[in-house]
Amino acid sequence: MNFLFYTTFSSPFDTFTIIWNEANSNLQIQRIFLSDPLKNSETKAREIFKQIKIGSNSSIILLSQKIQRFLKGENVELTLDLLDFDICQKIQKRVLLAENDIPRGWVSTYKRIASHLGINNGARVVGNSLAKNPFPIIIPCHRAIRTNGELGGFQGGIKMKRKLLEMEGIEISDKGKVITDKIYY
Repeated sequence: MNFLFYTTFSSPFDTFTIIWNEANSNLQIQRIFLSDPLKNSETKAREIFKQIKIGSNSSIILLSQKIQRFLKGENVELTLDLLDFDICQKIQKRVLLAENDIPRGWVSTYKRIASHLGINNGARVVGNSLAKNPFPIIIPCHRAIRTNGELGGFQGGIKMKRKLLEMEGIEISDKGKVITDKIYY
């Protein structure tokens, strides 16, 4: 039987929680939860995964340190090798991989990502896939915005999304719209 483990880490944005399993010495991340203004990450994790156990693992510690540095504004390369994409639907995986290709300091729109993937009128499909992104920060879904330049949603809350974009050099107007010519796709 595979047990799910979790560890919660501090960050400039309260906490984040990583959930993983280890089957046959193969570690796979199942979810990353971000705290938001209403609920911290550990509470979210324990509500969804009732049978998780507190754990520790050197790969998880190393990843958490990279995420912590990223959340402080450092340019950190986060790889996808530990992520369990089998938990995603096929279309969501395609969206997440496209989102992952957006470079630091750039943004794209839900509509542009959909068009890039060949999903006609698919902005909502992209938005829903990113809203349910099981691996926020590693898959930088904060880099997707609305076509009109508004930030759109984010699992860690809109203030966190804005701050992450600003730390990557993206300017945001007083009215909450992105000001950049670095639009990907």
